[in-house]
Order: sequence, then C-alpha cells, then structure tokens
Amino acid sequence: MSDHHFEGFEGSYLGNRDVLRPGSRLECKICWWVYDPALGDPQWQIQPGTPFADLPAHWRCPNCDGDAEQFLMLE
Repeated sequence: MSDHHFEGFEGSYLGNRDVLRPGSRLECKICWWVYDPALGDPQWQIQPGTPFADLPAHWRCPNCDGDAEQFLMLE
C-alpha cells in the first residue's frame, strides 16, 4: 500500500506545487496541451527553463484557458 494518497485524477497535483520537480512536464486535462519547462510558454512570455511550479499564479493554459490546477503530471 502506498503512503501517497491523492484525491482526484491520477497524476493531478491538485495545486500542490511542492510535489512537482523542476523538470516535470504537465498536460492540460481539458485540451491535452503539454507544458514543457524546457520550452517555456511563448504566449505567456514564460522563458525556457521555467519549472511549472514557478509559473505565475495567474497563468492559464495558452490553448484553452484552463486553470493551472487542471494540469496532470506526465511520467
């Protein structure tokens, strides 16, 4: 049995940025757009190398405007 228990979708971080690693890639569960920290987000003027955990609080999916808490961690 795992010590880790998350409510919600498997892979969702539920806004808990402490569980994210600097290189974590996350996918929007609404439109499947992937945030890759190596690429950043040109639409929001987020520089390459910016971890998901360091995105501004007002950041939203550049594809569908989904909230950052709607993103799922990719393996």
